[in-house]
Amino acid sequence: MIHEEYFKQLAQYWSQEMPFNKLLGLEVTQFNSQESTVSIMWHDQLIGNPEQRILHGGVTASALDLAGGVVAAANILSQLPELSPQIISQSLSRLSTIDLRTDFIRPGRGEKFIATAKIIRSGSKVAVARMEMHNEKGVHIAFGTGTYMVG
Repeated sequence: MIHEEYFKQLAQYWSQEMPFNKLLGLEVTQFNSQESTVSIMWHDQLIGNPEQRILHGGVTASALDLAGGVVAAANILSQLPELSPQIISQSLSRLSTIDLRTDFIRPGRGEKFIATAKIIRSGSKVAVARMEMHNEKGVHIAFGTGTYMVG
């Protein structure tokens, strides 16, 4: 199986099998070793401020963190000469968030939110990603930086 096929299976796993991601409705829609995209549709359970009907900041941070973690994972896996379920499991067992910074620019208003991430640096132990969140109209809502343990 080629890397892209494994990446597709991982995207489905992260979206449908991880309880927290599934609860929030986070969906990994695209990822490779350099960039990832996570989307989330608005629903009232995600309200952080009932008076303003805006997205909860924790949801924003979670979407950014998932996007950053996904691109870090893909970057690790793309450097391996071959992949198998066992190799993927072993490689990703060490993946975790070391640090996450989220800067909120505007209130989270919209019907769909898209978080993107790009790798800034990837070493044998640590990867750093830069993330952004926009709504369906392209309004920039937040950005962040994530540092991930990868080895």
